[in-house]
Amino acid sequence: MTHRWKVLAAVVALIVAAGCGLTGNKDDDVAAAVTPSAEPTFDLETESPTPEPEPTTPSPTPTKKKKPKTAEPTQPAFWSQLPDCAHYDKTKAVPKGTIKVALKAAAGRTYWNTEAPQLKLNYPLLKAVAWQESGWQSNIHNCDGGAGVMQVMPATVEMINQRFGLAYNPALFQDNAYVGANYVAWLTKWAGDKYFPGANYNLSASKCKTHSSWCLLNVVISGYNAGQGGIEAAAESKTLPNPEYVAAVRSLMTRCQCDKY
Repeated sequence: MTHRWKVLAAVVALIVAAGCGLTGNKDDDVAAAVTPSAEPTFDLETESPTPEPEPTTPSPTPTKKKKPKTAEPTQPAFWSQLPDCAHYDKTKAVPKGTIKVALKAAAGRTYWNTEAPQLKLNYPLLKAVAWQESGWQSNIHNCDGGAGVMQVMPATVEMINQRFGLAYNPALFQDNAYVGANYVAWLTKWAGDKYFPGANYNLSASKCKTHSSWCLLNVVISGYNAGQGGIEAAAESKTLPNPEYVAAVRSLMTRCQCDKY
């Protein structure tokens, strides 16, 4: 046999050995026979991979977020706890839109024409006091004698009428607004001269650090509720006698349910 045929015979022998799965190592051949297959399992009928089961737990339904409720402005305390002695008279309540016109007219007047002509009121202050006092109800009467839109007291009406030579009738809603505004103007001059000389009767909120600080605007608001005596008693310590009332009115000056009328 020539050298060429010897080589060919050797190649054929190698091919036959590979086809029979012989490796020349008995242990390796046995291990290969018992090693589990890593191939995926097949369905016997379809001969295709068996799909994984789908999850059966339903996904949670998304809940709608509730919009936060807008806080309502502070309302007069006696609205929710009206004392038994408080009442409405027999007159028909004046529409709040008409009350608004009266309050704007009252805020625009000059009440100290000769002694303090530079003293000016402002509508936000007057509308807030009136809303806190009565909710702009023209026919309500409180236990302490306060009446109408501005809840003016009989003694206050008498003092204003005598001091300025007027004849306001608090039973009329226009006069009630004028009496209340005139009393605010009187408090401004009295407190301004006594406790804030040189302030020029400035009722701007920018002159007050907080709603409870001792400043002209806060003192005037406090005095409308606590009276002249209440302010005099608190002046030494410079603490407002009724800070909750003042804070309520100050808040209503900037955001009031009455603004919709």
